[in-house]
Amino acid sequence: MKKENIRNFCIIAHIDHGKSTLADRLLELTNTIEKRKLKERVLDSLELEQEKGITIKLKAVCMDYVQNGVDYQLNLIDTPGHVDFSYEVSRSLAACEGALLVVDASQGIQAQTVSNVYKALEAGLTIVPVLNKTDLPNASLVEVKKDLADTFGFSPADMFGVSAKTGEGVQELLDQLIKKIPPPKGSVEAPTRALIFDTFYDEFLGVVAIVKVVDGYFDSQDFKKNRKISFLATGATSKPEGLGIFKPFRQPQERLSAGEVGFISTGLKDIKKVKVGDTVGLEDQNPKALPGYKEIKPFVFVSMYPTQNNKFGNLRTALEKMALSDSSLSFEPETSQALGFGFRCGFLGLLHADIIQERLEREYNLTLISTTPTVEYKIHTTAQETMWIRSAADFPDASKIESVEEPWIATKVVSPARYVGGIITLCEERRGVMIKMEYPTETRVVFEYELPLSELVYNFYDDLKTASSGFASLDYQFLGYKTAAVVKMDILVHGEAVPPLSHIVLKEKADLLGRDLLKKLKAVIPRQQYKVPLQAVIGGRVLAREDIPAVRKNVLAGISGGHRERKDKLLERQKRGKERLKRVGKIDIPQEAFRQMLKS
Repeated sequence: MKKENIRNFCIIAHIDHGKSTLADRLLELTNTIEKRKLKERVLDSLELEQEKGITIKLKAVCMDYVQNGVDYQLNLIDTPGHVDFSYEVSRSLAACEGALLVVDASQGIQAQTVSNVYKALEAGLTIVPVLNKTDLPNASLVEVKKDLADTFGFSPADMFGVSAKTGEGVQELLDQLIKKIPPPKGSVEAPTRALIFDTFYDEFLGVVAIVKVVDGYFDSQDFKKNRKISFLATGATSKPEGLGIFKPFRQPQERLSAGEVGFISTGLKDIKKVKVGDTVGLEDQNPKALPGYKEIKPFVFVSMYPTQNNKFGNLRTALEKMALSDSSLSFEPETSQALGFGFRCGFLGLLHADIIQERLEREYNLTLISTTPTVEYKIHTTAQETMWIRSAADFPDASKIESVEEPWIATKVVSPARYVGGIITLCEERRGVMIKMEYPTETRVVFEYELPLSELVYNFYDDLKTASSGFASLDYQFLGYKTAAVVKMDILVHGEAVPPLSHIVLKEKADLLGRDLLKKLKAVIPRQQYKVPLQAVIGGRVLAREDIPAVRKNVLAGISGGHRERKDKLLERQKRGKERLKRVGKIDIPQEAFRQMLKS
């Protein structure tokens, strides 16, 4: 295909604004999939994607289209809409020359809409605004068009109104995107290099890299002559097993040239050697790396344990297989006194963690306990060393700590104006620092806050939805590390510390959290023959205390008569027995109690 007849574009939108449905209509109009085989949200192949109505994993598909007797190759990338996968989106944008910005005509601009537009502008893309769901009775075309024009400077004449569900307006959009989106740049004669914007693992072919060829070409005949490709970020080399494009299923090709989007079956068995954002080229040409690559670093950490300890091996196998198709998932073995053997897993965000856990339970028939999500703290010790801490169990003694830093994020919240008070209150309670608040329209407000990531993982999203009656939307990106006044809080049960119940807490909120935790613990630990004290402590200072009362037994129930001294002796003997138990007794905390305390 001539480079001038190729159009590479992606669909970007806030979550649930209709990206995948619009992709279905484009596949239908270009006859990429037979109509009898076309199902709803065909590019969302995962069961969870269909069930939740969101795109979790991006998809690339090549469509052939004839306009005025000219053959065109349209390469579409359907990107995720959730903030957890923003790096994937940024790499997808780098592989395109244009983007369809889909906005729900009934909801208008949301947080991810704003974020995606700025990412697309930074990547130098031609943006085509599309107002979707125009068939809905509550669609506000005039207001949303004005909002887009005021916020981003788009001309209302360049906006398309479509209904992806019914297909209305999609044919006109398809014809116009060929005119509006420019063909790819790059030269076939230049040294070969391509951008990797996604990877997955094939049992027979090894790691498969989804690429956009920027310069030069890859030819399968060269690989048969033992010519190798190299990956610039990892230094790995391999002799590929084949090339191809997606239509939307894999279709082998003899050659991929500059401007084309397709896949390379690398033959590598280790997915860590092929990273999203890396540059791949021919080893003998020493190509230069394309800009924009960075290591994907997990932000949120969750410990996962099987409910049955004999399933630990099954969990390890499942995580290894999951990591083959998701290079952003990290995990390492962990042992808990309470829950046995498990894994400490790193995720891009809370949705990413939730999706992985659901897939593990469904696809691998596992029942898991997951702990409360935590973040990674940076600790500077008095010995001038730097430590990275992900759990309270690894937190060093306070005397060895010089300072502690925690991760912060820059957040953007878009909300109807009537919920301003509730959102400001929520952000201030969560230690937020307001950077900017502006009103693009009379009815919509945009907040920019800096927040500690630890506040986000503790139900911030749910509280935001409560404060805004479900109308506010959130977008965030990693900002950096700032000094934090956090301490390790231990829980003592009958005078002994229980490591699995230790928490890293904010110093000023430690008393409140300690009391709350002890009340919950009191409700789940069974009563003993003697009174059991529960204490929340920091170092040697007791913050809070609760007592589990002793089990009461009426030892006089079998005595119907006799002298009073006989009853007093029996009560005294019971008292001494309880005192002895209190001195030598140990509390056996049932595993169910730990599960109640530690699960998300």
